[in-house]
Amino acid sequence: MDNGHPIQVEGLSHHFGRGALRKQILFDINTSIPAGEIVIVTGPSGSGKTTLLTLIGALRSAQEGSVRVLGHELCGARSGKLETVRRQIGFIFQQHNLVASLSAEQNVALALRVNHKLGGGKARTRAREMLEAVGLGERMGHRPEQMSGGQRQRVAIARALVTDPPILLADEPTASLDKQSGREVVDRMQVLARQHGTTILLVTHDNRILDIADRIVHLEDGKLSTFTDAVIADNQRMMQTLADHRKKQPLDKVVAELDEAGFEDMLREISEESSQFLEATALARDRAFRSMLEQGLFAFTLKLGELLDAERASLFLRDGDELVLRVAEDLPDEGEIRIDIGTGIAGAVAGGGEVIRVDDAYADPRFNPDVDRQSGFRTRSILGLPIKNRDGEVFAVAQLLNRRDGQPFAPEDEERFSEFVAPLGVILETLQTLDQSSIRHERTS
Repeated sequence: MDNGHPIQVEGLSHHFGRGALRKQILFDINTSIPAGEIVIVTGPSGSGKTTLLTLIGALRSAQEGSVRVLGHELCGARSGKLETVRRQIGFIFQQHNLVASLSAEQNVALALRVNHKLGGGKARTRAREMLEAVGLGERMGHRPEQMSGGQRQRVAIARALVTDPPILLADEPTASLDKQSGREVVDRMQVLARQHGTTILLVTHDNRILDIADRIVHLEDGKLSTFTDAVIADNQRMMQTLADHRKKQPLDKVVAELDEAGFEDMLREISEESSQFLEATALARDRAFRSMLEQGLFAFTLKLGELLDAERASLFLRDGDELVLRVAEDLPDEGEIRIDIGTGIAGAVAGGGEVIRVDDAYADPRFNPDVDRQSGFRTRSILGLPIKNRDGEVFAVAQLLNRRDGQPFAPEDEERFSEFVAPLGVILETLQTLDQSSIRHERTS
């Protein structure tokens, strides 16, 4: 069905080799990208991302299914048609493919001449403007051998953008760029998409640029899925593998049996996945991911208390001017435990944003015994840490209660606790984002 989108892929499959050496790379790929949309493709190395890009870019003829680009069918297309389509596409690949004997300005101007868009002085003027835009105004006369890898990549990017192509295909465009240069490049892509309706398909492993995408898809083992499904599947696989090795025990038992190194590895993996969800906020209403995080957060918090030789570990989440006890043993079956910011030790940590160690809770005037009364626990010593979000604001508080040897918490306990709390904070911030997005969704539904 022709919906007028610049890129339309239906039932695309592709293989390399023949006979016993035949290896299928892509399996039944279906996607459609409208004008002006930026789509990012993620996935592990060897999953077929570059192959998909080269097929859509008319660099090779598609074998099976349908690939329509700018109205041209590329499945089984001859070289002449492929070339016609290629001339309308801007390419940014990991290999710069610059002409070694030409300067940066000449390399960029060449793209205009090849596409018959501009020639002579106008091409040179336009090339200079584009090189200025990617931060190479002082390198225009330099040949590729006189530039760093990152500078050569920026020349390649300028060459791809200079013709204002209707489609831009990019394979790891920020791989050799620092954070600032990479941001400048993708911001330029966004301008191209918004102002000129350019359709952009971008392959990347760089989580720093996911925010420019209108849509994120995931390619793995030659199969395309949504980013949401992919992250959930990755977490489920990880949890299932752990469970299989632990004779399919529940998650809390799996975590309980981990040694310190295994616990740190598992916590790091979950927090990295959580970071990806925080970068892609469009995914924030996913209930399956929320359920997995809540289960893991509770198990991780209890394990943390055990590793740090404390009787209890707990987490409070900030809700306006209050803290809500989110994770702890012996939570009440009905209702919630809430305390005002500035009251109790946890409230003081949240209000001041500083670590607090208390040797004798009931001798400290800030201590709120109501939590003990509601939970049935007797607090002696406390170590409270603020958890800050990516904006530097305190949004949660982590606590350890009562060292098992009866001694007060020491500075070394604080140091170890801080190391573990950082990834827990990422998971907790993800849950907060999920909850807030769910509330907004309910209000607008």
